Amino acid sequence: MTAFNAFLEHAGWSGADQTPLAGDASTRRYIRLCSGAKRAILMVDPQDDIGRFAWIAQHLRNVGLSAPDIFAKEPGLMLLEDFGDDQFATVITKSPTKESELYRAAADVVCWLENAAHPIGLNTTTPRDLALIIEPVFTDYLPAFGIDARHTQADLTSRLADALDAHVPDTQVLVLRDFHAENMIWLPGREGVKRVGLLDFQDALIGPPIYDLVSMLQDARRDVSVDCHDATLMFYATKSGRDMEAVLPAFHLLGIQRNLRILGIFARLAQRSGKTGYLELIPRVWEHVQTSLRSPAAAPLANLVDHVFPKPTPEQLGKIKAQCQTP
Repeated sequence: MTAFNAFLEHAGWSGADQTPLAGDASTRRYIRLCSGAKRAILMVDPQDDIGRFAWIAQHLRNVGLSAPDIFAKEPGLMLLEDFGDDQFATVITKSPTKESELYRAAADVVCWLENAAHPIGLNTTTPRDLALIIEPVFTDYLPAFGIDARHTQADLTSRLADALDAHVPDTQVLVLRDFHAENMIWLPGREGVKRVGLLDFQDALIGPPIYDLVSMLQDARRDVSVDCHDATLMFYATKSGRDMEAVLPAFHLLGIQRNLRILGIFARLAQRSGKTGYLELIPRVWEHVQTSLRSPAAAPLANLVDHVFPKPTPEQLGKIKAQCQTP
């Protein structure tokens, strides 16, 4: 008997029907288990972030949020609560008029986390740390276009760190990081912030407020409508007690940081893992960078980025795709 089957038997799910679910950018796999009226999700994680996921999930539940209950776990395998299929992205596609309601609920979660205790032991990131982790855009993205920009890396990193230090609040909060419409499940049967089911938070860290607001509103996978984007920003500012004149510079600088890093990560996933579907998301991510570079707070960065970074046209992305490894 394999470890996989032994785990299911020990947990009482050996006879369950198994349906593979869509994965994410990692090597993790997800399988829905159905046994009569019972359902659960089996996470198969070769990198074994199981303990970290379970730890953060417990913390999120302790502070009043909806993270999956953990039914059983062992290295590389975890059985968890099934929140269903109503990802925010799916619900909004079926019912576009719900977009603003769902994003307000998600912004409420962001505000909730700003006022909640955070777990002891997570890494704490500084503006300098955030600037340094855009490295993949220099090691994987620009080289894919045939550009050697190593000579500009230190300059752009330094400018970004200084801008973040000047404009991002120094309050430290729990940041979930992958807080977007495919990692949030709509649970309308619950109340308040518990209506937002949270997934894929094992990479959480302690960092600046507003970061998760950027994650959800500058989504690499879907276009958030202008009305919803602006209304959610205003809702967050009011609910958090922050002035929009302070929120917007931080929002756009964190947007530049996050999206430059994503460009590098997506290029890496395409080239090294053959996940070429991520190339199709790059133009949207690039537009997020361009939008945020128009913020006055980004003035020290704008000319340098415009000088170094090419526009990711379909032709250019096609050339990259042709060089990618076969999965």
